[in-house]
Amino acid sequence: MKRKEGISVKIMQFERFIAERLYFSQQTEGRSSRPAVRVALAGLIIGVMVMIITVCVVVGFKQTVTDKVVGFAAHLRIVNFENNNTFELSPIVVPDSMMQTLAAIPHIESVNAFVTKPGIIKTNEAFQGIVFKGTTYWNYFADNLIEGHLPEAENEVILSRKLCDLMNLQLGDAVMSYFVGESVKVRKFTIAGIYRTGFTEFDERFILGQMNVVRRLNGWSDDQISGVELRVDNLRNLYAASDDVFFATANRFDEKGNGYYMETMEQLNPAVFSWLDLLDMNVIIIILLMLAVSGFSIISGLIILILDSIQLVGVLKALGATNKQVRGVFITQGVMLIGKGVIWGNILGLVLCAIQYFGHILPLDATTYYVNYVPIAFPIGWLLLLNVGTILVSTLILLAPSAIITKISPSQVMRFE
Repeated sequence: MKRKEGISVKIMQFERFIAERLYFSQQTEGRSSRPAVRVALAGLIIGVMVMIITVCVVVGFKQTVTDKVVGFAAHLRIVNFENNNTFELSPIVVPDSMMQTLAAIPHIESVNAFVTKPGIIKTNEAFQGIVFKGTTYWNYFADNLIEGHLPEAENEVILSRKLCDLMNLQLGDAVMSYFVGESVKVRKFTIAGIYRTGFTEFDERFILGQMNVVRRLNGWSDDQISGVELRVDNLRNLYAASDDVFFATANRFDEKGNGYYMETMEQLNPAVFSWLDLLDMNVIIIILLMLAVSGFSIISGLIILILDSIQLVGVLKALGATNKQVRGVFITQGVMLIGKGVIWGNILGLVLCAIQYFGHILPLDATTYYVNYVPIAFPIGWLLLLNVGTILVSTLILLAPSAIITKISPSQVMRFE
């Protein structure tokens, strides 16, 4: 048994030795296959680089847009069961005991009450439909505040830079707001701060202030709210947390008999998340195309290497080497080329992604893509999986062109010589 293992090791050393001599001989001048090897290597490098960039861009894009949606609307929210899918929500009462139960659910990071009411803001030159949102969650807007401060009084609000530009408003200006109910109610607010998220769909819509403003506009009591927003600690835990929240609120009613209803961020913004889901299909198509390009490059390169070394194939067979051993020589050489291509593809792809990550060189139209520049993320798990998959697929592809070795006869090669 030990003798067989020793023979196998020697065979592998033999194949590796010949493959290394062939591989390094390709780096010198005078080999006819040298240009072909360079082209094959370039094709593999480009393929890996494009796949790396695609994954980093798409994952970054999905994370950035999701974070913006969650900043405005949270991962989950609980509203009145009679919700009519507008911003004019029916009130519910969520007692402290229910809030504590929700906060104790695993992976729930924050639980915050909110109120919303649609209205119109007007200046002498223009008017704009808006949604006034009263909230106790200010982390996201504090991170995106570019001027002023968060609302500290009931007559203070924050607006987006986009909305201020549309209405020709500045920090500290007074803005008249009109809210329609049984009668038209007018409120005068002072712009305490200006934020910018780049999410035009929300930036043009929301102004934010204190919850008591909406309560008084609607004639609600101090314990009535439009709903509760819940944020999870990690998006991967969203579905596990949503199940727990659903069972904690299902068939539960407040003191006035109003039922609780849970909504996810996908339900609240179906168009946005349907669009994001389409990006996954684009990634799959691009990866398959790049694997095809890389595979073609590898196949053509290995065939040329074999044909360029056909004399060596004949000699090795004449000396007693089997087809499996000779194929092993060229497959090993191909694996060395694949390793070099994958390494350089990763280096170039990650360097380009890093340049965009820190420099924001490539801009985007925020009105179309929700962000001002191409976002980048570095998902380590996906990148490792991509590299392992590329190496495995490329190595398997080597089996096809190496099969021509079995058709080469030593006598024919020698006769040709």
